[in-house]
Amino acid sequence: MNHDQAAAELTTAARWRKSSYSQGANGCVEVTTELPGWVGVRDSKLGTTSPVLACTYSEWRTMLAAAQAGELGPTRHRCG
Repeated sequence: MNHDQAAAELTTAARWRKSSYSQGANGCVEVTTELPGWVGVRDSKLGTTSPVLACTYSEWRTMLAAAQAGELGPTRHRCG
């Protein structure tokens, strides 16, 4: 399965999680792991109408590690 196929599958996922840092606001991202081997990411403001970014588990872990290490640039907005 490629990224486009995974994104299409993840669009219909029923279970999405929002960061606990969002404090109930709609300005953050939501993630789902309903498709084995893939992580879906969408804009919480758009909900079910949001485009979905599909990442493999490996890509997701790499992105999280880079974010935690401050390698993705300055944070411009905070959730909540």
